[in-house]
Amino acid sequence: MRLHVRVHGDGLAGVPFLLVHGLSSNARLWDGVAGHLTAAGHPAYAVDLRSHGESPSPPDGYDTATAADDLDALLADLALAPAVVAGQSWGGNVVVQLAARHPERVRALGLVDGGWINLAAQFPDWESCAARLRPPDVNGLTAANLRERLRAGHPDWEPWAIEATIFNLATGPGDTLTRRLPIPQHMQIVRSMWDDPPQRYFGRINVPVLAIPAGNKTPDLAGLREVKIRPYPGGDHDLHAQHPASVAADLLSLA
Repeated sequence: MRLHVRVHGDGLAGVPFLLVHGLSSNARLWDGVAGHLTAAGHPAYAVDLRSHGESPSPPDGYDTATAADDLDALLADLALAPAVVAGQSWGGNVVVQLAARHPERVRALGLVDGGWINLAAQFPDWESCAARLRPPDVNGLTAANLRERLRAGHPDWEPWAIEATIFNLATGPGDTLTRRLPIPQHMQIVRSMWDDPPQRYFGRINVPVLAIPAGNKTPDLAGLREVKIRPYPGGDHDLHAQHPASVAADLLSLA
């Protein structure tokens, strides 16, 4: 498996950062955070997971455990010293498994509005969960339409964050959008989140953890030995797009 990586500040001497996006997202949404990390002297590597962003789409491997193993292989290939690893949303769940199952790779964990997502605790059964979390069909949506919606819904986002979000989808002829991650594979990942919640791995994590919840969430972090919480009241789920400077400053506290 080959994964696309956006490399920021290659050759800098600071502690390296690995940045992991959420479900149906992509590495470009970390660009703002990565810019602040490199300004502070740290190289940053933002990865596109399978069938996300510019990474290829193999026929299988759409589950949290495989994504964590992909990150283990990537860190080995990059020959990085133990890295500060940050994951947003489902990416937080992925990096929790990485730290629990491949502890030699991780210096500290940053969990950006994710890493504690336990779908089985939120829905009465899988059928209810699947019905609620199945993504909508794109149905001829254009990049221009989506850009307009994003600008209206996120007036405080910078233009790069809007364009990075549009890149979650592929733009084709006539400006029409299609899914990079097809719905069946998307739902395979959701099912793995249902079957394999991160809390079962918390007891195996022996590195500092910074949890960064958006809004008024009270994350279930019981079992983590060394965890600090930095809430963002009123924040968007994509905190790394909305507040890149603040999120970078928080993550730098782990270096």
